[in-house]
Amino acid sequence: MPDAASDGLPATLPPVDLLVVGGGINGAGIARDAAGRGLSVLLCEQGDLAGATSSASTKLIHGGLRYLEYYEFRLVREALREREVLLRAAPHIIRPLRFVLPHDPSMRPAWLVRLGLFLYDHLGRRERLPGSAGADLRGGPLGAPLRPGIARGFVYSDCWVEDSRLVVLNALDARERGAAVLTRTRLERAERAGGVWRAHLRLLADGALRVVEARALVNATGPWVEAVVRTRLNQASAKAVRLVKGSHIVVPRLFDGEHAYIVQNDDRRIVFAIPYEGCFTLIGTTDVDYTGDPAAAAISAQETAYLCRAVSRWFARPVTPADVVWSYSGVRPLFDDHSHGTAAAVTRDYVLDLDAKGGAPLLSVFGGKITTFRRLAEEAVGRLGPLLGCRAGPWTAGAPLPGGDMAGADFACFAAQAQARWPWLPPALGRRLAGSYGTRMERIIGGAAGLDGLGADLGGGVTEAELRYAADQEFACSGDDFLWRRSRLGLHLDAGARGAVAAWFARRNGTAGEECCAPSRLVTSTDS
Repeated sequence: MPDAASDGLPATLPPVDLLVVGGGINGAGIARDAAGRGLSVLLCEQGDLAGATSSASTKLIHGGLRYLEYYEFRLVREALREREVLLRAAPHIIRPLRFVLPHDPSMRPAWLVRLGLFLYDHLGRRERLPGSAGADLRGGPLGAPLRPGIARGFVYSDCWVEDSRLVVLNALDARERGAAVLTRTRLERAERAGGVWRAHLRLLADGALRVVEARALVNATGPWVEAVVRTRLNQASAKAVRLVKGSHIVVPRLFDGEHAYIVQNDDRRIVFAIPYEGCFTLIGTTDVDYTGDPAAAAISAQETAYLCRAVSRWFARPVTPADVVWSYSGVRPLFDDHSHGTAAAVTRDYVLDLDAKGGAPLLSVFGGKITTFRRLAEEAVGRLGPLLGCRAGPWTAGAPLPGGDMAGADFACFAAQAQARWPWLPPALGRRLAGSYGTRMERIIGGAAGLDGLGADLGGGVTEAELRYAADQEFACSGDDFLWRRSRLGLHLDAGARGAVAAWFARRNGTAGEECCAPSRLVTSTDS
């Protein structure tokens, strides 16, 4: 079956065991797990993979230190264990990150912070990440960017991730294990009929309607999960989501070094300041209850001011809204436990709602966080498998994602070997290709013996060879797909280069405009 919403699909598609609706991290993870257990799978996504919440995270694989204050010990333990699993699976896009936590005695006493970090060190397995420690911030590189008078703090470890690439790699692995992946394909409606789901899919590229029968259906549509249950499936559910908007800003780099900061705001929330894309700092996030269309989420002036104020309390160089070069917002579909607490206090745990009546199971995913997606997928397929006659057990814990199959999961060693193998690659380009594609960078370079062998350079080191790979292998079909989700090159390239990338996809798609059935745009960028 073709992998993009394109020509050649029959009016009635071949039946499948599992139809997964939603191409975010949970849908892609479930499709991958199910395909690896031998189930036939079709994944459909109305926009681009990771086009919504899954590309709008804080880019962290972390246990969630602050969740300890809400006694979410099971969630924190599971997330801490997943850090090491995912770090081994995708060392090219997931890397260790050391965090500095300056201490404010008026907020939380030092003994309480030390206790929290002790639990954080010991709740989950920790093999590759160093533990926490106290830090003297009166001198040296850790304290240098902070305001005078900040004397002490703590350091601990978590991981950084290219969130949207994590989604793409899961979808790619699912396809290579037999799944079909249809982007720009919207579920119009589905109904139970004769013990199966009969689903009607709209191909947004040409408006054509296709029908597929599936023995089970997974609703992994994130912020739209409730709406899909009610309006597309005509079902009722006792479960609900609480929509919470999280916004981030990107500013010119605030500090040297590869460590990050986690600072406490005067409302007791925490804000991260993370090295980003070499010459920037990523600051986030907010927690604001949200109503309306999740696709229309955008940062407000109040959120921008909040983030600037939060980090300016700690850094010697204040951050102002005028410093912001890019911002993005996403809507988190948090499971609504009807606690009526603040948005920041709502659980980040997930709930799987399984309705197996009529012999055609429906599993809807409520809540979750990017760190625990693999476990969520494992549990989801574990619950559906017996209903579909699948006896295969879990397998993803020890399986690398595409590009992650490098010796010892040692990215630094791999990157050095890649530079030695292709010495004609400019070092910055070599590092970027290694850090984006891992061992799959070989598929981009092919037999090229020099830069000329990669085709035309459209600007900033983006070559035709890389764009062909993104289109042929990674489901990209627009400039936005490549510039903001397959990469973050939209931050680095000038308007001319961004336009050249968009034009390349338009020529490939035979369209006059930049987009081929444009996905929901969740970013606001400004030319620099």
